[in-house]
Amino acid sequence: MPTRRVLVTGVSRYLGGRLATLLQADPEVESVIGVDTIPPRRDLGRAEFVRADIRNPLIAKVIGSAQVDTVVHMNLIATPLGAGGRTAMKEINVIGTMQLLAACQKAPTVRRLVVKSTAAVYGSSSHDPALFTEDMEPRELPRSGYGKDAVEVEGYVRGFGRRRPDVEITMLRFANFIGPRIETVLTRYLMLPVVPTSLGYDPRIQFCHEDDGLEILRLAAMERRPGIFNAGGEGVLLLSQAIRRAGRPSVAIPTPAVSLTGGLLRRFGLVDFSPEQLRFLEHGRAADFTRLRERFGYQPQYSTAEAFADFVQGRDLRRIIEPERMATAERWVLDLLARRRQLV
Repeated sequence: MPTRRVLVTGVSRYLGGRLATLLQADPEVESVIGVDTIPPRRDLGRAEFVRADIRNPLIAKVIGSAQVDTVVHMNLIATPLGAGGRTAMKEINVIGTMQLLAACQKAPTVRRLVVKSTAAVYGSSSHDPALFTEDMEPRELPRSGYGKDAVEVEGYVRGFGRRRPDVEITMLRFANFIGPRIETVLTRYLMLPVVPTSLGYDPRIQFCHEDDGLEILRLAAMERRPGIFNAGGEGVLLLSQAIRRAGRPSVAIPTPAVSLTGGLLRRFGLVDFSPEQLRFLEHGRAADFTRLRERFGYQPQYSTAEAFADFVQGRDLRRIIEPERMATAERWVLDLLARRRQLV
C-alpha cells in the first residue's frame, strides 16, 4: 500500500489544524507536516508541527527534506486584522503562495497540490448571474481584499500547473464556511445583538458546513480529483432569512453610512469588515455545485439551510425576538402599508 507524505499550511487556524488531524489518522498517510508561523492551539496527534513562514524561501527545505508528495495550501487569510493589516495579509496570501509554489516546483517528489480558494473570486455585483459555474468569469473582478488576493493566487497556481504538468492540482472555491465551531467574519456578523444591513438590499448567501469542507479537502488530498470545483451546500438563503433564523433583530443602514458602520464595527473589534465584504452584503453571490457532485464525486451532507441551522443550534443562539412575533409584526406593517395605498 503506497504511503503519503502530506504538508498542510496554515495549521494554527481552525480548518488547517482539523485537516492535519484528520490526515494523520489515515493509515495510508506516513507523515503529516503542519506549517505555520505560530503553534496550533489544538493537538495535531502524530502530525509534526514546523514553525515556518511560507513567505520565506526556506519552505523549500521543509518540503525537500521531508520528501513531501502532497501539499495542501490552507494559508489564505480573509481578514486584515487576522494578519496584522492589509499589507501583511496580501504578503501572506500572494507572496506566500508564490514562495510555496516555487518550492513545490523545485521538489521532484511533489505530485499533488490542493488549494483552498474561495467563491469570492467571482466578485459580487448587481450584474451577477443566478449561479456562477467554474467556467464563468466574474462580471466585476474583486477590486480589493481577500477576493482580489484569491484571483492572484489562482493565477499563480495555473502558471505553476503549466510549469509542472506532472502535478495534479485541485482548486476548491468554497462558499462561506459555517458550523457550530468555526469562526469567520460572517459568523461573527450574524451573532451581533443587532445586525446592521444595507438599506434596500437583501443578498443571496450560501454556506459550506465546516465538516463538509474538511471532507472535501481530505478527499482532494488523498484521492485523484484534479480540477476546479465550487464547493458548498445546495440552495441559498436571503440575508434577511438568515438573520430571522438566528433570532436577531436587524437595522437597515442607508448606503452612504454602510462604510462608516463597518469601520466602527472593525474599530471596536466586533467584526473585521473589509470594503469587499460590505459589497458582498449588498449584492451577495451564488455558485453552482453540480461539478462537485458529478465530477469530484461528493454530495455535501448539509444544504445551505441545514448548515446554517447547525450553526444556530451549535452556538445556542437565543432568539432575541421570536419568529412568530417577528412574522406578526411584518404582517401588521404590510397590512398598514396596503391600507395606506388604498387610501391614496
